[in-house]
Amino acid sequence: RDKVAERSMPPWLADPQYGHFANDRRLPQAEIDTIVAWANAGAPKGEARDAPPAPKFVEGWNIGKPDVVLTMPDEFTVPAEGVVPYKYFTVATNFTEDKWVSAVEFRAGNRAVVHHIIGFIQEPGAKSSGEGGTGNFLGGTAPGDPPNEYPKGMAKLIRAGSKIVFQMHYTPNGEVSRDRSSVGLIFAKEPVQKTAMTGTAMNARFAIPPGDPGYEVKSSWTAKEGVHVVSLMPHMHVRGRDFTYTVVYPDGRSEIILKVPRYDFNWQLSYRLKEQLALPAGSRIDCVAHFDNSPANKFNPDPTKEVRWGDQTWEEMMIGWFSYTRDAEQPAKAVS
Repeated sequence: RDKVAERSMPPWLADPQYGHFANDRRLPQAEIDTIVAWANAGAPKGEARDAPPAPKFVEGWNIGKPDVVLTMPDEFTVPAEGVVPYKYFTVATNFTEDKWVSAVEFRAGNRAVVHHIIGFIQEPGAKSSGEGGTGNFLGGTAPGDPPNEYPKGMAKLIRAGSKIVFQMHYTPNGEVSRDRSSVGLIFAKEPVQKTAMTGTAMNARFAIPPGDPGYEVKSSWTAKEGVHVVSLMPHMHVRGRDFTYTVVYPDGRSEIILKVPRYDFNWQLSYRLKEQLALPAGSRIDCVAHFDNSPANKFNPDPTKEVRWGDQTWEEMMIGWFSYTRDAEQPAKAVS
């Protein structure tokens, strides 16, 4: 009751002064008042005849029954203690034809030790060093963010013979554990008009001084052709304080399209624009983030340390993820 009344739940971190989002989770005040009144009355049960039908869920999957499930070839043993660097596992799709994917859901085999998963598409002939970004972004998991389900007419392309690379972040929890994670894919059933693309405005060259309560880091991405921006997802770690996306147009105009004044690592949300944003060639996405490395940050593991880019939670990242489509792309001729 209290969390709903103070608008902590459901979680939504975007400043309402900027942007309009299709997945806005905020409740209208009338609904908040109804929930609070119901809780104050002792949460009475309503009439059974007025209850809606119980929702039906596919066991283990939020996207519904996948058309195909791909699983890590072998179990990975997570030690009881220590730091586990990111691990990379390659899974063959065995697709004999190109596939358009409308929904993607990665599922941790052992949620107790899987911090997150990011999946990349490795097309035939592409080589992977196994040390980081390994191709085209497919999807992933993040606290509080639902699986990728693309808008109608939009899908991710997985070419015949491609492989999926699982980037796994494991966190030991005091017991030796095993994990074998999976990804479920749903293929597009309707004609695909646009390929879902993923972009980043990121900056890995920073050093946050010890004790600094508001260290600023900037990044940019410039559109080389006309595009439409579909969604935004800021990413930092536990010292992340706030994050802002600003678009600068070729004529010099600028507008803030997302402002997250109180970033929360425990709720890594994506923000899907209610109306896709047209960016002509030469437009720029500027991201500005601030980090709190002071003792006042209760999530700060050590305010006496200088902090640089790194995979682990006690290190930092500054990534302005976004998804988009290319204006010049012609609709796909077939769906499979």
